[in-house]
This record gives sequence, structure tokens and C-alpha cells, in this order.
Amino acid sequence: MLSQIISLFPNDIDTFVDLFGGGFNVGINIEANKVYYNDKLIQVVDMLEYFKTHSLDEMLNQIDFWIREYELSKTNQDGYIRFRSYYNQNKNPLCLYTLICFAFNNQIRFNSSGNYNMPFGKNRSSFNPTLRNKFSKFVLTLQNKQCDFYDMDFKDLHIYNLGSNDLVYCDPPYLDSTATYNENGGWTVGQENELRDLLVDLNNKGIRFALSNNLTTNTTLQDWAVHNQFNIHYLNNTYGNCNYHKKDKKSKDIEVLITNY
Repeated sequence: MLSQIISLFPNDIDTFVDLFGGGFNVGINIEANKVYYNDKLIQVVDMLEYFKTHSLDEMLNQIDFWIREYELSKTNQDGYIRFRSYYNQNKNPLCLYTLICFAFNNQIRFNSSGNYNMPFGKNRSSFNPTLRNKFSKFVLTLQNKQCDFYDMDFKDLHIYNLGSNDLVYCDPPYLDSTATYNENGGWTVGQENELRDLLVDLNNKGIRFALSNNLTTNTTLQDWAVHNQFNIHYLNNTYGNCNYHKKDKKSKDIEVLITNY
């Protein structure tokens, strides 16, 4: 949905705030004078900062070394387990990226002790030529972008001093979903309401925002948007990847982008 979302953004963005940055798929593709990336998962924030401050060639050489050292492949589960143990003992950000490349569905999940615990992506996941090319393009783009990184709760990031030419983009966890980021009550009704209050406050201050969400799982969101006279843009999408599954698999996904401009 990236092209659909970006096409609905204003053309004159001074500062772009990616409030729930995740994999940075949106923020990395935005034309703005300044980008603020924020995410509570500090391991991902550290990884992006590492990408920005290290040589691409050196990182590729290190990744290749680990692949040889641990014989990482689509079929070598033992090598993956040993490499996962190595990361959990060292917590190197580039090591984490390499580990994700061979993990189930390339997902990120940590246990209560802060250790990465995704299983092996047998017969599916690897640092293949396509992924290598995407990684290289991502790193080079990131290194040429004016970007600051934060690992704060969305309520604590100081964004109220933004102006009318800025944009706050929110792609929060979806209510009542079973993605890995939302396990064990990872996103509550209380947090959802706090985010909605923040967006109303931004609107009252004349600051533009855009909110990605799903009306199928977030059943009160449409009424909230209508009540506040926000715009609801309906997007075309079908989730075919197990990164996200709605609990009611018979319902049709209704993906939207809600904006105040």
C-alpha cells in the first residue's frame, strides 16, 4: 500500500515524523527536509542508526562472513539456532539484521529477557540477491537523508512545536489483531484513545497528520473520524502474508488512511 499512502501525503513537507516507524518503509521514501523516526523497539532504532553510520561495503562483508561462519541457508536450522545464540550474547545491530533475514517470515520478536526468539524460516528466508540489493538501496538512501532517531513512547515525543508545513504519520498496532507486535495485549484500548487524543490536539494546533489503520478490527475508528470531521481515504489491499492476520478471517479488510487535510 506504500504508493497509495504516499500519494495521499502533501507535497510540501518540511519535517516528516514517523511516529511508529517500524521498518521505516514509509519514512525512507518520503521527500522532506527532515525526518524524525520513532519506535519503542530500541533494537530496531539501534539497527537503523548502525546502518546510517557504517560503510555499506563493510556491512555487506560482515554479513557475508557470518553467513559463511554459521553456514546460514534456507535449510540449515542448526546454523540459524547457533547464530541466534551468538546474537543474544552480543546484541550487535547488524547481527540482528542478518538474523532476521533467516528468521520465520523475516519477523522481529523478543522475549521478556530481551532475547530474540523467532524460529527459523525454513525453505523461505535467506539473504538472497534480491534482499541484498534492497538492503544496499535502503542503506544508501538512509545515509543521504537528514534523519533523527528516537526510541520513545509516542506520547513522549515532543511534536507539538511542529508547524503547518510538517506532517505526523502514524501506523500504530491495530486493535484486536494477532501480529507479533500485538501479542500479550501489546496495544490496548487505552493507548488507542491516547493516540486519538493526540491527533485531535495536533489538529487543533494546525499540524497535519495521517493515520493508517483498519476499520475491520478497529470498530469505533470510523465514528471517531467522522465526529472530528477528518477525511477517510479507503485503500485497496488484501493481506496475504502471515505478518498480520485478523481474527475473523471471513471479514474483508478495510484499510484506510485518515487525514486532517
